[in-house]
Amino acid sequence: MLIGPTCGVDMRFCTTDEDYRMERARWGAAMEEVSLSFFLAVDLGGTKTEYVLADETRELARVKGGTIKRMRTDEATADENFARALKELEEKSGISMRQVTRSCVGAAGITVALVTDWIRTVFARHVGGSLILLGDVEIALDAAFFGGPGVLVMAGTGSNVAGRSASGKLTTAGGWGPALADQGSGARIGHQALRDMVLARDEGRDTTLYPAIMKLWNLTAFDELVAYANQIPSPDFTKLAPVVVACAEAGDEVAKGVLRREAEELAHLARLVIDRLRRADSRPDWVPELAFTGSILEHVELMREGIVEALRRDLPTLNVVPGVVDPTLGALWRARHG
Repeated sequence: MLIGPTCGVDMRFCTTDEDYRMERARWGAAMEEVSLSFFLAVDLGGTKTEYVLADETRELARVKGGTIKRMRTDEATADENFARALKELEEKSGISMRQVTRSCVGAAGITVALVTDWIRTVFARHVGGSLILLGDVEIALDAAFFGGPGVLVMAGTGSNVAGRSASGKLTTAGGWGPALADQGSGARIGHQALRDMVLARDEGRDTTLYPAIMKLWNLTAFDELVAYANQIPSPDFTKLAPVVVACAEAGDEVAKGVLRREAEELAHLARLVIDRLRRADSRPDWVPELAFTGSILEHVELMREGIVEALRRDLPTLNVVPGVVDPTLGALWRARHG
């Protein structure tokens, strides 16, 4: 009795069970030759990790999970977050992680063995194919410029400006952490708003920042605010950034001044990187394209506009990529192209 027909096997050539098995093997080998490749892109952040699974042309599944950065969490939590994200990708796409052809992970701290060793180990254990490990700056640049030259301004919890020349050389400005830099970051905006709010109070100027911050921190008197802001360890000033943005959008001049100044400082860093790239390029009139990424620049249009306005005073031909870029798509581009 013959084994029943299955997809792709031509039963006209099957007269025995052995014929069927040979025809099934032939069909399987043919399908191997035309099978799709699958690519996994990962943007590994300090508080969250974003994953995209795709084939050559389509995004198949997208998942957001907890951080797997070993500098920010213990091994057991990182393992659990990673396993949960992979399971969700498989459930959404129907694709086993063992079918992945190539992965690209972008992360800060890729020179730290604790970070890279763990990533390589868990990918070898749970994900098929090869692995490309890059810095978070590189995948963000790839998201904007697909391997080409350009300048990227990043501002979220921290900040950084990175540029890539036509020859592929990277250069950066800023990114030295909250004590030394982080211009335009959420923490810097929140902290500077507190300082400007207190100065406005000394000068006798009204600002809606004061009642808004008092409400957020659940305080009732100015002396309480002074003690709370100066405690050690410090409060999370990043949480004040949405308050500053809301006050600025409602017309508060003190809040608007904070955002304008932070935009000017990011523009200064961007100009440093632009000038380096221009000096290294043989085209005298060439100006690298500019792009943005990060939660602050995604949600605060006043910041993006302020940066572009400041740069175009001296570089009127500057071209800007609209909106903000998604670094995960840069990791996907790199995974597809190797």
